[in-house]
Amino acid sequence: MIMKYLQRLGKSLMIPVAALPIGGILMGISYWMTSEGRPATAFTIIMATAGGILIENMALLFAVAIAYGMTKDNDGTAALSGVISFLTITTMLSIKTVTAIFGTLTPGQIGAFTQINNQFIGILCGLIAATCYNRFSKSKLPGFLSFFAGKRSVALVTVVASLLACIPLFFAWPVLYSWLVALGEGIVSLGAVGAGIYGFLNRLLIPIGLHHALNSVFWFGVAGIDDIGKFAGLIPGGVLGETGMYMSGFFPVMMFGLPGAALAMYHTAKTNKKKIASGLLFSAALCSFFIGITEPLEFAFMFLAPALYVVHAVLTGIVMFVVALLPARSGFQFSAGFVDWFISLKSPMELNSWILLIVGLAVGVLYYVVFRVLITKFNFKTPGREDDETEETTVKLASNDFTAIAAKVLEGLGGKDNVTALDNCITRLRLEIKDYTKVNDKVIKSAGVAGVIRPSKTSVQVIVGTQVQYVADEMKKML
Repeated sequence: MIMKYLQRLGKSLMIPVAALPIGGILMGISYWMTSEGRPATAFTIIMATAGGILIENMALLFAVAIAYGMTKDNDGTAALSGVISFLTITTMLSIKTVTAIFGTLTPGQIGAFTQINNQFIGILCGLIAATCYNRFSKSKLPGFLSFFAGKRSVALVTVVASLLACIPLFFAWPVLYSWLVALGEGIVSLGAVGAGIYGFLNRLLIPIGLHHALNSVFWFGVAGIDDIGKFAGLIPGGVLGETGMYMSGFFPVMMFGLPGAALAMYHTAKTNKKKIASGLLFSAALCSFFIGITEPLEFAFMFLAPALYVVHAVLTGIVMFVVALLPARSGFQFSAGFVDWFISLKSPMELNSWILLIVGLAVGVLYYVVFRVLITKFNFKTPGREDDETEETTVKLASNDFTAIAAKVLEGLGGKDNVTALDNCITRLRLEIKDYTKVNDKVIKSAGVAGVIRPSKTSVQVIVGTQVQYVADEMKKML
C-alpha cells in the first residue's frame, strides 16, 4: 500500500520534473559564457533568468503537480489549492513573518526559516491540497452558504489546514535543521570517512530539502570549513590536498554516475515506452553532467523506486570517501558539473582534477551495472517500467469516434451516477464506482476495448490503449 502511494506520488512529479532539465541547461549556458571573469551580456542574463524560473521555483511546481496528480479526478481546483497551501505556509513561516511575530530568533531558527522554500514544503503542500480536495470537493452546505459548497470549499479548507500545519512545522523544522548542523559539525573530524558520511546524507536529505543544513557546515562558514570560498581563494586558509574534500567526490557522481543510472533505466524500460523514457532520462542526464543539477533525474525515480534512491545515496557516500583519499581536488561555485570542473582548473587549490574523470568513468560503469541489476531483479518501477502490459498499447477501438466510445463505456459502467471518480494512466481508464453489480463487461467491451479489470468492489479499470486520454477527456465531459 505504501509503495503504491509513493509510486503515485512519483508519477505526479513526472510532469514538472520533465520540465526541469531545460532550466538547468539554460542556466548552464549562461554560467559557461560568463565564467573566468567574462562580462554578462543581455543574452546570458536572459538564459540565466529563464532557466532560474523553473529551478528556483521547483518547490511551487511540486506543490501544484502533487495537488493535481494525487486527487481522484485530476481537477484544476486541487492545483489552485496547492498554490494556496504553498503560499500560506512559506509566507507564514518566512523569516520576515516569524521575526515580526516572535521577535528575536535563535541562530538555528534563522537558518531554518531562511530555507523554508524547499522541495519538502512543496510536496507537503501538494499533499495537503489533494487531501482537502478528495475529502471536501463534494461537500454540501446550507442554502445561504451554497456558493461555497463543493469544489469552492476546497480552497477555504486548504487555507485552514495549511495554517494548522504551520504550528508543528514552526517547532519541528528548526529542530531538524539544528540537529543536522550539529551532526555535520560532529563528523568534520572523521576525515575521509566524514566526507563519505556527508555525501550519503547529502543525497538522502534532498527529498526533504534538509541537505542545505549539512551544506552550510561543509561548504560555508558554520564550522569554519568554507570549502567553496577557500578553494576559489576568496577566503584565506586553504590547504592544498585538503580543501575541496567535501566537493570533489560529487563530480564523478554527477558527471558520470547519474548519467550511467539514466542509461540503465533507459535500457531496462519496456520496449514500447523507451521513446517516452528517453526524452526525460537523457535530458536530465545532460543536465546533471553539464551543470550538476541532479534533481530532474533523482526525482524521476526517487518516489517510484525509493529503495533504489537509497542505493544511490550509499554509492555517493562511497565515492566521496574514495575521492577524499586520492590526491585529487576540484571545486565548484554552482554545482559539480563539467562547467565547474573546467573552471576550477585555474583555482589555487586545484589538484590533479584529471583523476576525477578517470574515477568518473569507473563510477559511471558502477552505477550502470548496479542500477540495471537491481531494476531487473526487483522490478523497480523506474520511468518506462509502469505496470501497464505491453499488449495494452496495441488495442484497436471500435471506431475513431471517442465520444461514442466514451458513451458506450459509461453505459457499461452503469451510467454517470454510478461513477464517483475517473482517472487514467498511459493505457487504462481507472474508475471508482458505487455499485459493482451495475457494471456490464460485455457492454464495455463492445466499444472495442481490450478488457475490464475489477481490483475491488469499488474499482474498475478499462484497458483502452494509447488513445485512452481522448476517451477519458470525452468521458469527463459526460460526467
